[in-house]
Amino acid sequence: MRDLVYYVAVSLDGYIAAPDHTFDAFPVTGDHMDTILRDYTDALPAPALAALGLTPPLSRFDTVLMGWNTYAVGLAQGLENPYPHLRQYVFSRTRTAAPGIASSAADPAAVVRALKTEQDGADIWLCGGGQLASALAGEIDRMVLKVNPVMFGAGIPLFAEHGYSPRDAELTASERFQSGVVINDYRLN
Repeated sequence: MRDLVYYVAVSLDGYIAAPDHTFDAFPVTGDHMDTILRDYTDALPAPALAALGLTPPLSRFDTVLMGWNTYAVGLAQGLENPYPHLRQYVFSRTRTAAPGIASSAADPAAVVRALKTEQDGADIWLCGGGQLASALAGEIDRMVLKVNPVMFGAGIPLFAEHGYSPRDAELTASERFQSGVVINDYRLN
């Protein structure tokens, strides 16, 4: 069965984006980028792939899930189809994504359960944001956190408030970089 993987950059104080939904405070240069470009090529948007001359192997992810606010970050830059190499799902109760991208007002957990069991393929990438992550908290199998050496103080949290519900996790891998970034891979129990 496929895993749902919450692969996301996060600040030291637990934010995945600034209050305006931007994330340009995260470092995009440094030795951690070699690992991201090599191991997470599938999670790069089309313009980055084109600029770097990379072809995603689709061995890690073949599907991406986004909340509307995450999707809208690309829209503000004129990017209607950020990951054409992946099956894309955008969750919103009121808005529709560009043609070719599945828009859904359905229960995200039900959609994920169907994707996990009814379709074969690589893992499913939960791209963001915090509200969607909260709605899917019980369905997340792994979390790959790119912990960045920066404090935001406010912004979009890793998970929106979803009630107290402890869940154990096992750290399966951790890689520290000179840039100060640490990539931690957790398996949730």
